[in-house]
Amino acid sequence: MNPFPFTEDPNKRYHSWNYALRQAFGAKIFKVPIDGGFDCPNRDGTVAHGGCTFCSVSGSGDMIVAPEDPIPVQFTKEIDMMHKKWPDVDRYIVYFQNFTNTHAPIDVIKARFEQVVNLPGVVGLSIGTRPDCLPDDVVEYLAELNQRLYLWVELGLQTTYESTSKTINRAHDYQTYLNGVEKLRRHHIRVCTHLINGLPGETQEMMEENVRRTVVDSDIQGIKIHLLHLMRNTRMLRDYHEGKLQLLSQAKYTEIVCNQLEMIPAEIIIHRLTGDAPRETLVGPMWSLKKWEVLNGIDQELLQRDSYQGKYNARMTGGIGC
Repeated sequence: MNPFPFTEDPNKRYHSWNYALRQAFGAKIFKVPIDGGFDCPNRDGTVAHGGCTFCSVSGSGDMIVAPEDPIPVQFTKEIDMMHKKWPDVDRYIVYFQNFTNTHAPIDVIKARFEQVVNLPGVVGLSIGTRPDCLPDDVVEYLAELNQRLYLWVELGLQTTYESTSKTINRAHDYQTYLNGVEKLRRHHIRVCTHLINGLPGETQEMMEENVRRTVVDSDIQGIKIHLLHLMRNTRMLRDYHEGKLQLLSQAKYTEIVCNQLEMIPAEIIIHRLTGDAPRETLVGPMWSLKKWEVLNGIDQELLQRDSYQGKYNARMTGGIGC
């Protein structure tokens, strides 16, 4: 018997995004990625130049179908493609995905977001941004949106270690992240935090500690765990060629993710446990292209351990094994 409560799948022992949406809306929902035309303060000189060393030229929007098109046209093209596989889905969460989608004057942000909120079938927004791009007027607008539809703000953290942040040119510290979460939660806005496993110099213990700190120190409702994808034409490629970066094996990644899941409280929604990258620009790990094999491996490992998300809830115990 599956001991995990937040699932309808006997083989799923974590609180999946798909399950959470079905509970909220009673049906499958498409998450539709959009390029909102924003820049990043880590690229345009606001806080730094060059961007994070792992980031591609698209700002992590490599899988968006038509990023150059007007926002409503992007939406239509994305859902047309999705409907080829799931023709009956008619409700959508628009995901402003790449770069920093609150890095602009408030009138620009409003103009771009408002292009989608009234499109047919749109029930929510998910907004990818950085914790250092949450000025008061933007947070007030997000609070208004939170009253109008189902809203998530996805905060890129990637690591809790200042040494790693400096190595990857993150250009904000952990306290800035904590302050950002606090500002959003003051308005009851749902927060999903992004972390990356496999960053240069981080040990398995550090990757697991990243998750422990995040769920203990901040009031988040969701988490995304990414595998580091080493991409062509990124600054991180130099670290790899200089021997400063070791790519994770699939077995090690599976072990780390399962250890992390055991620490995450069961009510926190797991938005992602791996990622997508275009084959033609991916340097490695190449095993990550087999997304369903990776996810099935995580399910199998939890089953083999007789374990599940939150078994060693870090908020309750202070850490795994305590």
